[in-house]
Amino acid sequence: MTKVIMHGCNGKMGQTIAGLIADDDEITLAAGVDAYDEGKNPFPVFKNIKDCDVKADVIIDFSAAPAVDGLLDYCVAEQIPCVLCTTGLSDGQLKKVEEAAQKVAILKSANMSLGINMLMKLLKEAALVLAPAGFDVEIVEKHHKLKVDAPSGTALALGDSINEALNKEYEYVYDRSGRREKRPQKEIGFSAVRGGTIVGEHDVIFAGADEVVTFSHTAYSKAVFGKGAIQAAKFLKGKTAGLYNMSDVIG
Repeated sequence: MTKVIMHGCNGKMGQTIAGLIADDDEITLAAGVDAYDEGKNPFPVFKNIKDCDVKADVIIDFSAAPAVDGLLDYCVAEQIPCVLCTTGLSDGQLKKVEEAAQKVAILKSANMSLGINMLMKLLKEAALVLAPAGFDVEIVEKHHKLKVDAPSGTALALGDSINEALNKEYEYVYDRSGRREKRPQKEIGFSAVRGGTIVGEHDVIFAGADEVVTFSHTAYSKAVFGKGAIQAAKFLKGKTAGLYNMSDVIG
């Protein structure tokens, strides 16, 4: 049984994960941490991670960037591995993540979905075959109208997977409105759609002469990210210090 502390337990993802854990016989929620708590959770909740005295195997973090520094200090001091899902970290915080990972196991990924991470693995294989054959690469992502960043971090991670397989020789292009020239071979184009309540859709298009190969992933709810975080927590239990990602979970 894997015992978890949920850091950010009263946020949308925290509550989603709490519900998923309640239905999983292999993992249990030992405690939560959240600055705002109404006492409705069936587990003890602490306002700050430094006050948590509950023993656990892993911490799952879906909180806010300002809370991550204290979290990392706690993980190192208590030697508790952490699945770090909070985004928007500063360069200084990212450096601190790397430093903490030298002392305790930290898993950080641009997207916690198992499907997305499997897709990243497949894209590397596809790129090695299709790019040398002259296929152009385009990535189209769709999200809800409240999302402020574009392209999405996931779209960029998909592009990075392809570019890493191709020795980082490809340029990223986000806007062609000012260009009046044919498409260069070694570029990856990104297009962003924003509207409604779309949770997340990503299409990676390899367009060749007379044929097109498309890899697609659709998230219908945020639960896919929670399920991935739970799988990551099970994986991280007992791991030695190091910086891990979801590719380690899927093998």
